[in-house]
Amino acid sequence: MIIAVDFDGTIVTHEYPKIGKEIPFAIDTLKRLQQYPDYLLIMWTVREGLELDEAVEFCRERGLEFYAVNKNYPEESDEHPEPRKLKADLFIDDRNLGGLPDWGVIYRMIRNGKYLQPISNEIDQEYQLPKKGFFKSIFG
Repeated sequence: MIIAVDFDGTIVTHEYPKIGKEIPFAIDTLKRLQQYPDYLLIMWTVREGLELDEAVEFCRERGLEFYAVNKNYPEESDEHPEPRKLKADLFIDDRNLGGLPDWGVIYRMIRNGKYLQPISNEIDQEYQLPKKGFFKSIFG
């Protein structure tokens, strides 16, 4: 499984272009996932150049090495100036609908395969609007 991981707001707090504070358990969780041979981690971030090098080094100093950085695989060339779609099975990003879950929850979801559960078209009770009659819904 290929897992793409954002950096700012996901591994560290948002302080771009500086590197923010490490989000608790982010790096530990990713290092733990790397222990399983069926997971490949890719850093997928807006950072480039020196700022990207700093982010990669930040992770490397903490023992987290990515399979690839802003690429599908390490040998991929930079010949294409247009961004290409990343071929990942799963994306971990603070911009997810609903935000970034706690890293313990992320780990359990991945290990238990819970991220694969289809989204239901049913709306949770807390999000449903109260039912009104036809005329009341039109005229208030």
